[in-house]
Amino acid sequence: MSDTVEGRITSLTTTRDGLPPTTEKSGAGQGTEAVKDVIFGSIAGIIGKTIEYPFDTVKVRLQSQPDYLPSRYTGPLDCFRQSFRAEGLSGLYRGISAPLIGAAIETSSLFFSYRIAQDVLQVTLLPPTQGVPLSLNALVACGAASGAFTSLLLTPIELVKCQMQIPLSSSSLRGPGPFKIIASVFRHHGILGFWHGQLGTLIRETGGSAAWFGSYEGVSALFKKYNARSPSPSSATLEFSPSLPIYQQLLAGATAGVSYNFVFYPADTIKSRMQTEGVEPGSNVRRTFWASGKALWGQQGIKGMYRGCGITVARAAPSSAFIFAIYEGLRNWWG
Repeated sequence: MSDTVEGRITSLTTTRDGLPPTTEKSGAGQGTEAVKDVIFGSIAGIIGKTIEYPFDTVKVRLQSQPDYLPSRYTGPLDCFRQSFRAEGLSGLYRGISAPLIGAAIETSSLFFSYRIAQDVLQVTLLPPTQGVPLSLNALVACGAASGAFTSLLLTPIELVKCQMQIPLSSSSLRGPGPFKIIASVFRHHGILGFWHGQLGTLIRETGGSAAWFGSYEGVSALFKKYNARSPSPSSATLEFSPSLPIYQQLLAGATAGVSYNFVFYPADTIKSRMQTEGVEPGSNVRRTFWASGKALWGQQGIKGMYRGCGITVARAAPSSAFIFAIYEGLRNWWG
């Protein structure tokens, strides 16, 4: 596939309203687009997080097992079984309040900053040819920029989420709530304590978002090319349609979810361990990203880095598929 994906990339933002990329938007129009990104991205993110959250809880519990103790779980199924037996379904959804807020912020921020990055590239890199769609490489770069920005918003939310997802001790019937965790982190580590694990989030979000948007755009372009060659009577209109059939959107979104999670999964594992170690009040255990990664690699090697990856990829496919389909569907419905 060439860098321009044979000139048929239709990005999520530049032609989402059915207008050609050359169409100039007023300040009010840009404001409307931003509102759409926030509202539709938030809705899609909340629904996606609700679908995937029990699997995310299992992933965090697998990732956060201490490296100085024998493994508590033999694998995802064993973790799910033990967690369900000890805490029921509510235990797998424990701490979902912060992630729902985080999902709304993350997804809306990703789509918003992705559109802004494309607008900036269209103006700064292609002033004489603004009617030409951005290349796939440019869209991947926009995805990376979007992820880097979003990581700053996401790290504090994920720190609270991860600390709420760790298994309860046998002497405790209820884990600490989000406000108690927030107060504890601020009391013991100050405001910067909420960004503990930021480097891991930055690596995961920058690389993962580049893969997320890049995979979606690339697979969508392939579907558009296939639709244009199809003998179906509607193929002539599909080539220039701002959206794909729903099943193709779902497949493209599922591919994006798998791409996002697999390649940069070790960064997420290290980040989760950093954010869940030393959660006892007064604990001063705050290892750096590289120290945590070195300790994990020394004890468990590559297997430890990818612990929980299978269940993460499995839940990411349907979640991401629904996020893109819902987001695009709401945009097309809005008009």
